[in-house]
Amino acid sequence: MAKETGRKLIAQNKKARHDYHILDTYEAGLVLTGTEVKSLRQGRASLVDGFAQLDGGEAWLHNVHIPEYSQGTWTNHAARRKRKLLLHRAEIDKLIGKTQETGHTLVPLALYFKDGRAKVEVALAKGKKEYDKRQTLREKQDRRESDRAISAARRRQRA
Repeated sequence: MAKETGRKLIAQNKKARHDYHILDTYEAGLVLTGTEVKSLRQGRASLVDGFAQLDGGEAWLHNVHIPEYSQGTWTNHAARRKRKLLLHRAEIDKLIGKTQETGHTLVPLALYFKDGRAKVEVALAKGKKEYDKRQTLREKQDRRESDRAISAARRRQRA
């Protein structure tokens, strides 16, 4: 079998970008069992309730749902078990200092395969207030309306 190259997206957490200000992102490897990898290769995972936590100098990913492998036997994994994140020591030390600040947390943004290895994109984030969320939606809607107006004007010019 040929070795995989490139990036293959498995799951994305779009709600995290809506609920948090993303300050910094990190790419981390995951410690997985065989049936978890097979389930991920089928493209099945959910990051909706997921979060990362630093505990004892190690990074852990909690509440990420990787469903049981359909052809698995008694060796199948628990769907929502905590999984260890593989980060460099300097990154973990930096994150420990940052997450101790009020309102900062670690959230997973994406789960993907990069050159055949499972990776997760983890973000250092700060929670948005309700008015920040409304402002972001308003800006997005305004940008969409202006793009529509510009494309309509271009279509009229061509005709």
